[in-house]
Amino acid sequence: MYTLTTFRSVPSFAVGHVRDLRVRWALEEAGQPYDLRLIDFAEAATPGYRREQPFGQVPVLQDGDLTLFETGAILLHLGERYPALLPRDPDARAQVTMWTFAALNSVEPYLGNLANLVAFSMNEPWAAAQRPVLEEIALKRLGQVDAWLEGRDFLAGGFSVADILMTTVVRLLDGMGYVERFDRLTAWRDRCTARPAYRKALADQVAQFTKEAAAA
Repeated sequence: MYTLTTFRSVPSFAVGHVRDLRVRWALEEAGQPYDLRLIDFAEAATPGYRREQPFGQVPVLQDGDLTLFETGAILLHLGERYPALLPRDPDARAQVTMWTFAALNSVEPYLGNLANLVAFSMNEPWAAAQRPVLEEIALKRLGQVDAWLEGRDFLAGGFSVADILMTTVVRLLDGMGYVERFDRLTAWRDRCTARPAYRKALADQVAQFTKEAAAA
Protein backbone atom coordinates (compact mmCIF):
# COMPACT_ATOMS: atom_id res chain seq x y z
CA MET A 1 0.00 0.00 0.00
CA TYR A 2 1.14 3.53 -0.68
CA THR A 3 2.10 5.85 2.16
CA LEU A 4 1.48 9.56 1.68
CA THR A 5 3.32 12.03 3.89
CA THR A 6 1.68 15.37 4.60
CA PHE A 7 1.53 17.92 7.38
CA ARG A 8 -0.36 17.14 10.56
CA SER A 9 -1.92 20.59 10.58
CA VAL A 10 -1.79 23.78 8.55
CA PRO A 11 -3.19 27.31 8.88
CA SER A 12 -6.85 27.55 7.97
CA PHE A 13 -6.18 29.41 4.71
CA ALA A 14 -4.19 26.44 3.41
CA VAL A 15 -6.85 23.80 4.08
CA GLY A 16 -8.02 22.43 0.73
CA HIS A 17 -4.91 23.65 -1.06
CA VAL A 18 -2.03 21.64 0.42
CA ARG A 19 -0.45 19.78 -2.47
CA ASP A 20 -1.02 16.33 -1.03
CA LEU A 21 -4.52 16.88 -2.45
CA ARG A 22 -3.10 16.20 -5.91
CA VAL A 23 -1.81 12.80 -4.86
CA ARG A 24 -4.95 11.92 -2.91
CA TRP A 25 -7.03 12.77 -5.98
CA ALA A 26 -4.88 10.67 -8.31
CA LEU A 27 -5.01 7.68 -5.97
CA GLU A 28 -8.79 8.01 -5.69
CA GLU A 29 -9.10 8.12 -9.49
CA ALA A 30 -7.00 4.96 -9.67
CA GLY A 31 -9.01 3.26 -6.92
CA GLN A 32 -5.92 2.77 -4.77
CA PRO A 33 -5.93 2.88 -0.97
CA TYR A 34 -3.16 4.61 0.93
CA ASP A 35 -1.91 5.24 4.43
CA LEU A 36 -1.14 8.68 5.81
CA ARG A 37 2.02 9.67 7.61
CA LEU A 38 1.55 12.99 9.38
CA ILE A 39 4.45 15.26 10.27
CA ASP A 40 4.70 18.70 11.83
CA PHE A 41 6.74 21.62 10.56
CA ALA A 42 9.57 20.91 12.99
CA GLU A 43 9.94 17.35 11.71
CA ALA A 44 10.01 18.63 8.13
CA ALA A 45 13.19 20.52 9.03
CA THR A 46 15.04 17.51 10.47
CA PRO A 47 17.99 15.87 8.70
CA GLY A 48 16.07 12.59 8.56
CA TYR A 49 13.16 14.09 6.65
CA ARG A 50 15.49 16.13 4.44
CA ARG A 51 17.00 12.85 3.28
CA GLU A 52 13.55 12.04 1.87
CA GLN A 53 12.57 15.54 0.77
CA PRO A 54 15.55 17.91 0.51
CA PHE A 55 13.34 21.01 0.60
CA GLY A 56 11.31 20.06 3.67
CA GLN A 57 8.03 20.13 1.77
CA VAL A 58 5.04 17.83 1.38
CA PRO A 59 3.87 15.56 -0.05
CA VAL A 60 6.15 12.56 -0.18
CA LEU A 61 4.91 9.26 -1.57
CA GLN A 62 6.35 5.94 -0.46
CA ASP A 63 5.81 3.15 -2.99
CA GLY A 64 7.56 0.10 -1.60
CA ASP A 65 11.27 0.92 -1.61
CA LEU A 66 10.73 3.95 -3.84
CA THR A 67 10.42 7.41 -2.27
CA LEU A 68 9.18 10.26 -4.44
CA PHE A 69 8.62 13.96 -3.95
CA GLU A 70 7.32 16.68 -6.33
CA THR A 71 3.69 16.18 -7.29
CA GLY A 72 4.33 16.18 -11.03
CA ALA A 73 6.80 13.32 -10.67
CA ILE A 74 4.49 11.45 -8.29
CA LEU A 75 1.47 11.74 -10.58
CA LEU A 76 3.41 10.67 -13.67
CA HIS A 77 4.74 7.69 -11.71
CA LEU A 78 1.21 6.71 -10.72
CA GLY A 79 0.13 7.22 -14.31
CA GLU A 80 2.63 4.58 -15.39
CA ARG A 81 0.72 2.14 -13.20
CA TYR A 82 -2.89 3.13 -13.84
CA PRO A 83 -4.45 3.85 -17.26
CA ALA A 84 -7.15 5.97 -15.60
CA LEU A 85 -4.44 8.59 -15.08
CA LEU A 86 -2.27 8.34 -18.18
CA PRO A 87 -3.08 6.88 -21.61
CA ARG A 88 -1.11 3.93 -22.97
CA ASP A 89 -0.66 5.34 -26.48
CA PRO A 90 2.81 6.99 -26.67
CA ASP A 91 1.64 10.09 -28.52
CA ALA A 92 -1.28 10.60 -26.16
CA ARG A 93 1.05 10.14 -23.18
CA ALA A 94 3.36 12.78 -24.58
CA GLN A 95 0.46 15.23 -24.79
CA VAL A 96 -0.44 14.59 -21.15
CA THR A 97 3.19 15.01 -20.11
CA MET A 98 3.34 18.28 -22.04
CA TRP A 99 0.33 19.66 -20.17
CA THR A 100 1.69 18.37 -16.86
CA PHE A 101 4.77 20.53 -17.35
CA ALA A 102 2.64 23.42 -18.62
CA ALA A 103 0.55 23.41 -15.45
CA LEU A 104 3.59 23.44 -13.19
CA ASN A 105 5.94 25.66 -15.21
CA SER A 106 3.87 27.95 -17.44
CA VAL A 107 0.85 28.60 -15.23
CA GLU A 108 1.41 27.84 -11.54
CA PRO A 109 4.20 30.37 -10.84
CA TYR A 110 2.15 33.29 -12.16
CA LEU A 111 -1.12 32.32 -10.50
CA GLY A 112 0.75 31.58 -7.29
CA ASN A 113 2.39 34.99 -7.26
CA LEU A 114 -0.97 36.71 -7.60
CA ALA A 115 -2.65 34.49 -5.01
CA ASN A 116 0.14 35.11 -2.51
CA LEU A 117 -0.03 38.86 -2.98
CA VAL A 118 -3.80 38.96 -2.50
CA ALA A 119 -3.68 36.65 0.51
CA PHE A 120 -0.65 37.99 2.36
CA SER A 121 0.68 41.29 1.05
CA MET A 122 -2.16 43.67 0.27
CA ASN A 123 -1.13 45.98 3.12
CA GLU A 124 2.43 46.29 1.86
CA PRO A 125 3.31 49.68 0.35
CA TRP A 126 4.35 48.11 -2.94
CA ALA A 127 1.20 45.99 -3.37
CA ALA A 128 -0.91 48.59 -5.17
CA ALA A 129 1.69 48.97 -7.90
CA GLN A 130 2.53 45.27 -8.15
CA ARG A 131 -0.98 43.84 -8.24
CA PRO A 132 -1.91 45.06 -11.77
CA VAL A 133 1.32 43.57 -13.12
CA LEU A 134 0.62 40.19 -11.55
CA GLU A 135 -3.02 40.32 -12.62
CA GLU A 136 -2.07 40.98 -16.23
CA ILE A 137 0.18 37.96 -16.58
CA ALA A 138 -2.16 35.69 -14.59
CA LEU A 139 -5.13 36.67 -16.74
CA LYS A 140 -3.04 36.16 -19.85
CA ARG A 141 -2.23 32.61 -18.77
CA LEU A 142 -5.84 31.87 -17.84
CA GLY A 143 -6.97 33.15 -21.22
CA GLN A 144 -4.45 30.96 -23.01
CA VAL A 145 -5.69 27.83 -21.22
CA ASP A 146 -9.27 28.92 -21.90
CA ALA A 147 -8.50 29.23 -25.62
CA TRP A 148 -6.93 25.76 -25.68
CA LEU A 149 -10.06 24.27 -24.16
CA GLU A 150 -12.24 25.32 -27.09
CA GLY A 151 -13.87 22.12 -28.33
CA ARG A 152 -12.19 20.04 -25.60
CA ASP A 153 -13.57 18.50 -22.43
CA PHE A 154 -10.10 18.03 -20.94
CA LEU A 155 -6.58 19.27 -21.62
CA ALA A 156 -5.19 16.28 -23.50
CA GLY A 157 -7.82 13.83 -24.72
CA GLY A 158 -9.54 12.16 -21.79
CA PHE A 159 -9.18 13.09 -18.15
CA SER A 160 -5.60 12.64 -16.94
CA VAL A 161 -2.99 13.71 -14.40
CA ALA A 162 -2.60 16.93 -16.40
CA ASP A 163 -6.15 17.91 -15.47
CA ILE A 164 -5.51 17.09 -11.81
CA LEU A 165 -2.49 19.35 -11.72
CA MET A 166 -3.99 22.21 -13.71
CA THR A 167 -7.20 22.15 -11.67
CA THR A 168 -5.30 22.51 -8.41
CA VAL A 169 -3.25 25.32 -9.96
CA VAL A 170 -6.34 27.19 -11.14
CA ARG A 171 -7.90 26.75 -7.70
CA LEU A 172 -5.16 28.95 -6.26
CA LEU A 173 -7.37 31.83 -7.38
CA ASP A 174 -10.59 30.46 -5.86
CA GLY A 175 -12.89 33.17 -4.61
CA MET A 176 -11.05 36.00 -6.37
CA GLY A 177 -13.22 36.18 -9.51
CA TYR A 178 -10.43 35.83 -12.06
CA VAL A 179 -11.18 32.34 -13.38
CA GLU A 180 -14.87 33.14 -13.79
CA ARG A 181 -14.03 35.67 -16.51
CA PHE A 182 -13.38 32.71 -18.83
CA ASP A 183 -16.37 30.51 -19.67
CA ARG A 184 -14.55 27.47 -21.06
CA LEU A 185 -12.01 27.47 -18.25
CA THR A 186 -14.73 27.76 -15.62
CA ALA A 187 -16.73 24.92 -17.18
CA TRP A 188 -13.62 22.72 -17.33
CA ARG A 189 -12.70 23.48 -13.71
CA ASP A 190 -16.23 22.68 -12.59
CA ARG A 191 -16.20 19.47 -14.64
CA CYS A 192 -13.00 18.35 -12.94
CA THR A 193 -14.03 19.31 -9.42
CA ALA A 194 -17.37 17.53 -9.84
CA ARG A 195 -15.58 14.19 -10.18
CA PRO A 196 -16.24 11.84 -7.24
CA ALA A 197 -12.51 11.20 -6.77
CA TYR A 198 -11.83 14.91 -6.35
CA ARG A 199 -14.69 15.35 -3.91
CA LYS A 200 -13.47 12.39 -1.84
CA ALA A 201 -9.86 13.60 -1.83
CA LEU A 202 -10.83 17.12 -0.83
CA ALA A 203 -13.23 15.93 1.87
CA ASP A 204 -10.56 13.65 3.31
CA GLN A 205 -7.96 16.42 3.42
CA VAL A 206 -10.36 18.89 5.01
CA ALA A 207 -11.50 16.29 7.56
CA GLN A 208 -7.93 15.45 8.51
CA PHE A 209 -6.87 19.04 9.08
CA THR A 210 -10.12 19.87 10.88
CA LYS A 211 -9.66 16.90 13.21
CA GLU A 212 -6.07 17.87 14.00
CA ALA A 213 -7.06 21.49 14.63
CA ALA A 214 -9.79 20.39 17.04
CA ALA A 215 -7.36 18.17 18.92
CA ALA A 216 -4.71 20.88 19.26
